[in-house]
Amino acid sequence: MTTASSLPSPEADLPNISHAHLDLPDLDKLAVANVSAHPPRILLLYGSLRERSFSRLLTLEAERLLRHFGAETRVFDPHGLPMVDSVTPDHPKVQELRALSLWSEGQVWCSPERHGTLTGIFKSQIDWLPLEMGSVRPTQGRTLAVMQVCGGSQSFNAVNALRVLGRWMRMVTIPNQSSVAKAYEEFDAEGRMKPSPYYDRLTDVMEELYKFTLLIRDRSDYLTSRYSERKDALPAAVAILAAAAMQHENPPTENDA
Repeated sequence: MTTASSLPSPEADLPNISHAHLDLPDLDKLAVANVSAHPPRILLLYGSLRERSFSRLLTLEAERLLRHFGAETRVFDPHGLPMVDSVTPDHPKVQELRALSLWSEGQVWCSPERHGTLTGIFKSQIDWLPLEMGSVRPTQGRTLAVMQVCGGSQSFNAVNALRVLGRWMRMVTIPNQSSVAKAYEEFDAEGRMKPSPYYDRLTDVMEELYKFTLLIRDRSDYLTSRYSERKDALPAAVAILAAAAMQHENPPTENDA
């Protein structure tokens, strides 16, 4: 029978861990001291430059729902955004996109499916968003909803690719998603989405995104704090603490005086 006194200490049981950097999660650490009072800030991106772009129309329907729920929204227009690395990052459209990403607390990504994946227009927008800008991360910890429009039968290749991108950009992608088949049949002459199960699913997705954003936005820093990064960022501080602890364990002797 194993007793509490016979169990190894945490330090002995996990010798490869720097315990000074290891967080022990609990519910109290998820409590929010200062709850944000402003509306959730949602950035919406779409992936087509066509005059009648169905990814843009679906994105605008998503924006209407988010505004109804109470969100503050911005839709980025990809017209004029250069190809990645063709200009320097101080280009006005690049600066606009990066500023909007920093402003956002959640995002909606919508791309047409082209040749079995998302479009270059959409991918270029994400490629202009670095994982880090100095000490700031423009996408980390933000919530994300993914959507796609299809020219034919329903597919999920684009939303699957968007999920991979979202993970790479360190975002919290919600479980639900929207894929609209034969998108050209789902919008009227004024560009509004017709009533359908696809519209109901879009409503589900935006409702879920809004809820997840309320849940996560004030806890994002804690949820995305990583052991390995804390360890890399504060080695000197730990060395000082360790030295102080050793000094406490080994008080000076007469020979040290």
